[in-house]
Amino acid sequence: MVLTKKFKSLLASTLAVGLISSTVAMPAFAESNNTGKKPKDSTFNLSLMHTNDTHAHLDNVAQRITAIKEVRAEKPSALLLDAGDVFSGTLYFNEFQGQADLEFMNLAGYDLMTFGNHEFDLGSSEEGHQALANFVKNADFPFVSTNVDFSKDQNMKSLFKNQVKHSPKDSTIYPSVVKWVDKQRVGFIGLTTEETVDISSPESVEFKNYIKEARKAVKALERRGVNKIVAITHLGYDDNAEYDNDLELAKYVDGLDVIVGGHSHTKLTAPVVITKDEHGKDKDATVIVQASQYGDFLGTLDVEFDKKGKVVGQTGALIEVKTKTADPEAAELLKKYSEKIAEVKNKPTGGVAEKELANPRSEGDEPSVRSNETELGNLITDGMLDKAREFNTNVAMAFQNGGGIRAPIDAGEITYGDVLTTLPFGNTLATMNLTGAEIKAALEHSVKNAPKEHGAFLHVSGMKFTYDSTKAAGSRVVTMEVKNADGKYTAIDLAKEYVIATNAFTAKGGDNYEVFAKAYNEGRVTDLGASDWENLRDYVAELKTVNPQIEGRIVDVSKK
Repeated sequence: MVLTKKFKSLLASTLAVGLISSTVAMPAFAESNNTGKKPKDSTFNLSLMHTNDTHAHLDNVAQRITAIKEVRAEKPSALLLDAGDVFSGTLYFNEFQGQADLEFMNLAGYDLMTFGNHEFDLGSSEEGHQALANFVKNADFPFVSTNVDFSKDQNMKSLFKNQVKHSPKDSTIYPSVVKWVDKQRVGFIGLTTEETVDISSPESVEFKNYIKEARKAVKALERRGVNKIVAITHLGYDDNAEYDNDLELAKYVDGLDVIVGGHSHTKLTAPVVITKDEHGKDKDATVIVQASQYGDFLGTLDVEFDKKGKVVGQTGALIEVKTKTADPEAAELLKKYSEKIAEVKNKPTGGVAEKELANPRSEGDEPSVRSNETELGNLITDGMLDKAREFNTNVAMAFQNGGGIRAPIDAGEITYGDVLTTLPFGNTLATMNLTGAEIKAALEHSVKNAPKEHGAFLHVSGMKFTYDSTKAAGSRVVTMEVKNADGKYTAIDLAKEYVIATNAFTAKGGDNYEVFAKAYNEGRVTDLGASDWENLRDYVAELKTVNPQIEGRIVDVSKK
């Protein structure tokens, strides 16, 4: 039986009551008036399920469908939302460009989705955003996108309707949406990070200021008498505030009751409640949730509103998908996709990893691909340098942005699937002429957020450098050395010009590398046309035995 939006599911009976507050603690349901009872003026409960940053991870999708069905069986009015980045990350996307994911989203009965930055990854391809347009056209649900301007994109502009709809149509994008839930109106807006311009390929699609557009949208909904408003966001929970994040959104935009977030892959095991505005003054509560990554968890949230539409209680939890039995219908459907990619996925490269090459993600003291040297990062950059020197023997060093490394490589035989999943974006290799001073500027940008994660963090080959994360951003790099043909290192001369290799995305200024964008605009970049995953495939085949090490290429001297 095909699951429809009207078929609803069960909230696990072990749903945790929890709360993390960055300001003043707000009670969850069980504690909402210190009597164990709900507040007297509480008249409406909104139940939500949510996912984010699934990134084409479909191997667990049949278990996710089971979790969704269970929640709906218990709470028939629960809405199912996605906060973006369905695109890019595994062979399922490489092969089917979002259509495999979409079939399961339709099966699950998603109610609304907003766009993540990776939905725009294919914009610079010959087809532009055709795959994204096809994704929208075939969706059995509408999209909400408040701060994205599609009007200049030939593939997307006809799909956007600049209307606030009470009965939104499937396969259509709206700036805001009103849905009826148990005879109550709930408003929804959708926000995508402005950083998309720097970290993806939106081309003619434009992104407006998230706070300004959110305020306008909330006021428009309130004028229609809607007093319960949810923002579905792809901003990041606590990402760089210079761009945007959910914590800032909650502080600066009055009238937002719930933020269902994505982008930072944050595992919020309990909702976060913000009760202070940008001036530190008391405000009506805003509840923030986010459900980690890769469909590993189904987020659940119940929010209690009083008659005036103010949040007076909440409870939420993450359901671990792997604990569920696979839904038989979804499992059978998955076969038509998994069998098609099995051949390419299992084809050996000729290289064998002696150990697992991890790709950690974490904040703080734990290692992360976005803040630390990793064995996998060293392998990838070594492969880039090796390939670049086939075209230009003068290439001295190679850089790879940590945000572009998407998956670990298991110990044992390395397959095409392993390589494609690790480097899924289809970037090409480029060389660039930079002075030592420009290299230093790039490295300063690389470590400006350390020890916090930063997608622009550069893994390196052919060089090593040290920095001090306790110093002010922009003044952190302490030493830089280039590796010579004899294996010895010498200091990089700030006035000397060097040839470096990186992926074309970074070379064009991706991840906000202004120094690279300047070089690109001045004609100092050469795109070699060699695909990054093919470069890694060839390199591990050449090595045969793959055993990279941590070599002290990147060292934070403050931690010595």
